[in-house]
Amino acid sequence: MTGAATVVVAGPGGSPFAGMDICAAAGLGLLPGAAGPVFDQDVWDFSGLAGLPAYLQLSFRRLDFTAITSPAWRLVAREHMAALLVPGHERVRHLPGARRHPLAVTTCAQQLHQLTTWLNWLTARGVTRLGEVTSVHCHEFAADRARRTDADGTIIAERPGARYRALTTVSELARYRGLYTADRYSPDLAVTPQAPAPNCAENKTPVVPDPVLRPMLAAALYVTGTLGPHITALAAERASRQAAGWKDPGHPGAVGDVLRVIAGHVADGRPLDRLPEDRIRARAGEGRMHPDDPLLPVSVDALAREAGYRQSRMTEWLPMLRPVLEDAVRQVGTAQPWARDAAVADRADGNGTVPWTVPLDGKHARDLHDYLRTAAILVTAAVSGMRKSELCELTAGCCLPPQEILPGLARYRIAGKVIKGVPLGGAADEWVVAREVYDAIAVAAQLPRTGPDDGTPLFGRFTFSLLFRTFRNWVNGPAGQRLGLAPIPDGQVNLRMLRRTLAVELAYRPGGLLAAKIHLKHVSVATTEGYAARPGGSQARFLAEVGKEEQERNLVIVRAEYENYQNGIMPSGPGARDIVAAFAAAAGTAGPGHQPPTVIPGEQQVRAMLAKRAKTLHLGPANYCWFTDPAKALCLRQAGTPDADQPLLASCDSARCPQATHHPCHREIWAGAVTQHEQFIAALPRSQKTEKARLEKELARARRVLAGIDAPTGPGGQQWDD
Repeated sequence: MTGAATVVVAGPGGSPFAGMDICAAAGLGLLPGAAGPVFDQDVWDFSGLAGLPAYLQLSFRRLDFTAITSPAWRLVAREHMAALLVPGHERVRHLPGARRHPLAVTTCAQQLHQLTTWLNWLTARGVTRLGEVTSVHCHEFAADRARRTDADGTIIAERPGARYRALTTVSELARYRGLYTADRYSPDLAVTPQAPAPNCAENKTPVVPDPVLRPMLAAALYVTGTLGPHITALAAERASRQAAGWKDPGHPGAVGDVLRVIAGHVADGRPLDRLPEDRIRARAGEGRMHPDDPLLPVSVDALAREAGYRQSRMTEWLPMLRPVLEDAVRQVGTAQPWARDAAVADRADGNGTVPWTVPLDGKHARDLHDYLRTAAILVTAAVSGMRKSELCELTAGCCLPPQEILPGLARYRIAGKVIKGVPLGGAADEWVVAREVYDAIAVAAQLPRTGPDDGTPLFGRFTFSLLFRTFRNWVNGPAGQRLGLAPIPDGQVNLRMLRRTLAVELAYRPGGLLAAKIHLKHVSVATTEGYAARPGGSQARFLAEVGKEEQERNLVIVRAEYENYQNGIMPSGPGARDIVAAFAAAAGTAGPGHQPPTVIPGEQQVRAMLAKRAKTLHLGPANYCWFTDPAKALCLRQAGTPDADQPLLASCDSARCPQATHHPCHREIWAGAVTQHEQFIAALPRSQKTEKARLEKELARARRVLAGIDAPTGPGGQQWDD
């Protein structure tokens, strides 16, 4: 929708852009049958523009100049936006301060918002001509925009960034003053915005706290994995009942059809459909039915739809249906219409099974559809790190066939578009994702709203904060607790936080920064690791942040192992003796051959000793490495680098290294290694004796490690491999 052109006296010759087709002049393509805006319109609607990102809100698809109070200044704003979109225009390219590259429609929408604020601020202060504007006005406006106030209007902070943006908006009209035909600044007005000092603090986007992330992700995976097939089946059933081909309720045989439906309910013992509770209260509260009427909760519309009519004529039909309906209510009663015989599902906490849902009315059945969509968004965003712009570009057919890399090992890919940093329309790309993300997207694609077309948007535009708040309320409410879902604590969660959380988790791994750059599709590795080789820059801060998180994680692990030691659960492996001795020293107990200390360490001393030990901990794939002495590290001795300050975990032989230990958390890995080696040996032909001997040696080592982990220990017991 476009507005009518406003008649403005533009001066001799009028505006140089008068009558110009904006999209044609800017080289912007349109969808078939769509029309673009014309310069003289007061609302430029770019909704028909080809290649607009799916996530883009309506406010960023339209440039609305009617919000500017002064008609003359609306023309100034239109000319300014035309210059930004068409910098190659004859009147624009000769301006010395004009931009030489066109801005995107979204950027122009943001600049128009700032420009509207500035011009209306002038109008509110009695300024009617741009020639009256002085530097005092400019700096007062900037100061006004920079103030941050509370609900009472009290100034609580100054925002240098807002001041800079305000002065930049003011200076934009000075750069193009030679272009405007209706009004312009005086020639002597000059405004030079000063950029604020670079912010050297840590990245302001926090990670999602672990107490929030764990139950949130667990609930989302439960919904997409366990409940997903049930929700999609229920949605398909509801969609099939809403199919076209309804009969006219004015048909003479309509009442007879409904009576036959009621008789079928009685014969089958099926309860009549019950209205939602709010509609029952509305019926009684508005006086349409008496609160004691037995038909108060009965949905006559549902009976009509079951008979093939879109809706009922309740006022006309009820006198004829009442005797039969009252008898049916006495015999079969009423119940919510959906999921009456829900299949059982495992509870999320492992405590048995329950029906996957209680019977639902229509609204709550629709809500389940939204919860599944939200859960799929959460899983995809948290585990793949996709931006909102990329999530909104996913379509119902985005799941590509899995690629089998090895027997039993597949690669899962998602087709989509990258929007950020590429020209309008985006760039086709693929994401390699975890199986959980692939399955979540696949189950969301089965929802009827996606339609049969593989090009239909999967998620469409959404407001994540609203979706997440509703999802958390459901998880924390009676429905989620009945299913055994852990409550999600209060706390802010947004897509940027989820993306940053994944980036930090990737950074824990060897080569994690480069892996994050590739997976998160950053344009440059500098975006991921900060300014390369810049002391004290983003790279150093990011690595320091990663190091801090790693130390906190290590301390949690060491404390857990210390508690295991106190409960008699001992480590195994060549380094077990040293770590047990360290724990004994922390606990103030005597180890074998040692005298007890004269002073039992206090709680604060214990924490300090454990923190010191945590600094030496490195996590191997199947062991813990306590890197206290590089000279003892088997991996460094074999690599010929005994003076290195980090272990070579990829070369770790934890069954032989004197600084390696095995713990119950590693049992599954070693048990899998035993099973895998047994299968390989059984599959070898007799001719491969050398390979069989090598595998049998590795199998014996894996069995020895597994036996050490399984060796029984009790309170005060000790166990390690010499």
